Parts: sequence; structure tokens; C-alpha cells
Amino acid sequence: MLSLKYDAGDNKAIALAVGAYQKEAFGEAFGMFTELAEQGDADAKAWLAAMYVNGEGVPTSLSKAVELYRESAEAGNVLAQTNLGAMLAMGQGVARDVADGVVWLTKAAEQGDLFAQYNLATLYSKGEGIPADPELAAKWYRRASEAGHYPSQARLGFFYANGIGVEKDRVQAFVWLSLAAQHGVGNALNALEAVVGQMSADEKRKGSALVEAWRSRTPETSRHARLRPQPG
Repeated sequence: MLSLKYDAGDNKAIALAVGAYQKEAFGEAFGMFTELAEQGDADAKAWLAAMYVNGEGVPTSLSKAVELYRESAEAGNVLAQTNLGAMLAMGQGVARDVADGVVWLTKAAEQGDLFAQYNLATLYSKGEGIPADPELAAKWYRRASEAGHYPSQARLGFFYANGIGVEKDRVQAFVWLSLAAQHGVGNALNALEAVVGQMSADEKRKGSALVEAWRSRTPETSRHARLRPQPG
């Protein structure tokens, strides 16, 4: 699942509602978001959808969440597009429709949402409900990896280690598995050990230099995907 992050920005009404949510005054926040949503505010609809998913201030209703996410997504809210795509792909609150989910995830991924990129890559990697496409999977794993998403880094390293969707490359495998392993992605460490055992001294030097370069360039983005608001 994907994480609904949010930056309240300069919208004072949304900021007040987010403030109530952060204080866990869910009933108050729900009322404020509802009023804004009824006025057509796409961001408020996304927040309401997440509250329906998590049963915060209102009984859980995945079908209502899908309805609100869709309205918000159609209005251009990238995070709603991400979560709508995830729920469609998983069949949460709606009949499973992976192809439609991919449409929404792609919209969000193309606008830089790394959680959409990760989930899109996973769908193309597994080929469940859509044709498998290792090259597209590698593309989106790399986009998310370069933004600092640790699970994507682990998957990209595995792809390079095994030549899945990319040309086999022990140095690149070392780089991405190292970055993921340093942030606690367990399966990355085992894969890294296997790759290191096959590397020459020159490859290890190149890999280590690239790890240092990427470590300074990628942000700290360690959270896994969730259908839950996380204020920016």
C-alpha cells in the first residue's frame, strides 16, 4: 500500500484540519475536512478518504474511501491518484482492476510520487493482472531508488544482480543493495553478500565510490507504503 503524505501549505483551512488530525482530534478533523470536501476541495477529499480507510473519526469504509480518492484523483491530487491506484490494484473497497490501477499509478509516478513508482514497478515485476514487463519494472524501481526509497533500492539491486530488465552489473547491484542494506532492508544484506563474493577488487572500489556518491545525493525516505496520512 502507499503512503498518503501531505503538506498543508498555505491553505489555512486545511492547515487547521491537519492540526486537529495531528492532535488525534479525529472527530473534529473529520468535520472540518468534510466541510471543505463539500466545497470541492480535492485535498480535503484525500484526507477524508484516508480517514475512512483507517476508521479515524468515522467507521471504516473502504468503498467510501475509493469514492473520495477517485474524486480527488480526478481533480489532480497526486497522492489520491497513488492511493486510488493501489486500492484498485489490490481490490480494496472496489472490484480488483489492476489495469485501471496502473493507469492511476502511472499518472502519479510520472509526477514524481515515489510510492507510486515502487508499486507500479512491483506490478510490472509480478505480472499479476497485467503483462509482466521487467524493463518497465526496472525503470520505475530506479526512479524510486534515486529518490531514496529503500525497498526500491533493494529490488533494483536484485535486478542488476540477476540481469532482470537490465544488463547484469555487479557494480550497480553492489551500489543499490548496499544503500538498502544500510537502512535495514534485511533481504538486501543477504543478496549483497552474494554479490560481493563475485566481485573483483576493482569492482569493489568502483562500487564503494558510487555508494558514497549516491548516499550524499539521495534523501532520507525510509517509510514503507501505507494508506495513512503522514503530514509532510
